Amino acid sequence: MANWHCFKALERFFLFDVLSNSLFSVTEPVYDYLQGRPVKAADLVQIEADLAELKGRGLLSDTREIEPEIVREPLLKALCLHVSHDCNLRCRYCFAGTGPFGGKRENMSFEVGKKAIDLLLRNSGGRQQLEVDFFGGEPLLNFNVVKQLVAYGREAAGSCHKQIHFTLTTNGLALDEPVRSFLNREEIALVLSLDGRPGINDRMRGKGCYEKVVPNFLALIREREEKNYYLRGTFTAFNRDFSEDAAHLYNLGFRELSLEPVVELEGEYRLSGVYLEELKKEYERLAELYLEKRRQGAGFTFFHFEINLEHGPCLLKRLTGCGAGFDYFAVTPAGDLYPCHQFVGRSEFLMGDVFSGITRLDLRTEFGAATLYKKEGCSDCWSRFYCSGGCHANAHFINGSIYKPDQIGCELQRKRLELALALKGIEMYEK
Repeated sequence: MANWHCFKALERFFLFDVLSNSLFSVTEPVYDYLQGRPVKAADLVQIEADLAELKGRGLLSDTREIEPEIVREPLLKALCLHVSHDCNLRCRYCFAGTGPFGGKRENMSFEVGKKAIDLLLRNSGGRQQLEVDFFGGEPLLNFNVVKQLVAYGREAAGSCHKQIHFTLTTNGLALDEPVRSFLNREEIALVLSLDGRPGINDRMRGKGCYEKVVPNFLALIREREEKNYYLRGTFTAFNRDFSEDAAHLYNLGFRELSLEPVVELEGEYRLSGVYLEELKKEYERLAELYLEKRRQGAGFTFFHFEINLEHGPCLLKRLTGCGAGFDYFAVTPAGDLYPCHQFVGRSEFLMGDVFSGITRLDLRTEFGAATLYKKEGCSDCWSRFYCSGGCHANAHFINGSIYKPDQIGCELQRKRLELALALKGIEMYEK
């Protein structure tokens, strides 16, 4: 039963089979049986017969998988360009140290950005669909270079018969009409940073921030007809009732949402283990809101509740995760290469630069080999093929090793996945 996960969520009982990716709605006696509790003799006979039938049909797995041998060609797929190591906000929880990542405040030149795009195209092999994310700090503080790089990237990629998809993350302060017009015209995907209710948002991001950015964000999604964006917030110990922030954002008109737990070792706003059960219950309240709006025909997307049981990520992605440090890198304004944006500034993870290429091949090999089977506790976790071993950067920040996941993060991930599966099961049942 190592691959079976039986759970209760949203007042229903479910059984999820890890290897077949099968989800079943089950009765309470089945739930009790799988939890090792006594059941009536008549129920026991039927339950065991039903489970045997499902196993015979290949829908329930009774053996463990053999760890596959993974051979990955070291080809780039994406870069995160830190076009600005400065910011027009001073958010208290910012992992970038309010912009400079522990270094100096500076912007990326067009020449460095051009070299980065050339590196991506030159080292992407046969991959035709590539990604470039504009990040910071606040990337709109270097908007002219963003515009130059979009134009150069499209032309350079086209000459190689490739396509670059651009994304930009912004706090919205500089998102005026001319900027929005360019981003909309160029179909740049956007990540919009806002934490929720005015008092909650401004407590961490600065007084008056909410009032300044919300009109810009609302204008943007109206112009885009609510397409090609999502709004990402951070919740802390100050707003453990974050479902209220999701409801507030929904009522404003946002329909593509993500609220992420802050990752912090110190500070009064950090999410320690003492809050774990409270946070799990809050995710349940958020799932109830999600279900209520969907039943009303006015649903919204919440990043962690979106799950596809029929297709989903390929097996390689399920085993290896985001690809940080192997086929995905962050580029600083000076052109230095790091495994991802959250590793920037940690000198031991400097992996090269856009002029010389990737020079720390030992680190690249290490990141490439860091599959879920190599991470502590992951190969025995029922959520392994959706979590993929978790975030390398968070693991290293919390525990000092990319092979030792953050346990609070793991607990929350499992809770979110249970709710995602339950929501999918209810959706299938109610169709």
